Amino acid sequence: MAKKQRANPTVNSSSMADIAFLLLIFFLVTTTIASDKGILFQLPPKPDPNEPPPDIKFNQRNIFKILINSNDKMLVEDEPMDDISQLKGKVKEFVLNNGKNKELSDSPKDAIISLKADRGTSYEKFITVLDILETSYNEMYGARVGLTADQFRELDLKNPVDKERYDRARENFPKNISIAEPTN
Repeated sequence: MAKKQRANPTVNSSSMADIAFLLLIFFLVTTTIASDKGILFQLPPKPDPNEPPPDIKFNQRNIFKILINSNDKMLVEDEPMDDISQLKGKVKEFVLNNGKNKELSDSPKDAIISLKADRGTSYEKFITVLDILETSYNEMYGARVGLTADQFRELDLKNPVDKERYDRARENFPKNISIAEPTN
């Protein structure tokens, strides 16, 4: 008797590519890619090269100087500061002075916080100090309208009541944080 040749069973793979393509599209569409936003700052406009720089006059006592060296050591008002937790209190005391102490700022409107770092300063230290400065201002703004710093930060500016509170807190009280160019 002659043996019949059996046909090898094969899987029809013609639609396999279509299924793989559809799965690929599905995962591309549904996957969210986390993007780091970094530090959000609004930079001033570029100066016009044809115009001379403006002559800005200010009282030296209205500048609160913070220097961070390449070893992450801080000088606050030319004095070493080892305990960074004291910085918030010093900033608030300086800004809210209103001319009472002749060593500190004339008013919150005139107070400028100057932050300067070396090129070797760690990002962690720089961001920590910057966060403390931001938190200090948020606490001062919140206190003006009876809120905590977190409540002030979470105000919804699309809501008219929250927008009015936000504007009232910041009225004649600018956040003057100057970040100086690093030194070598």
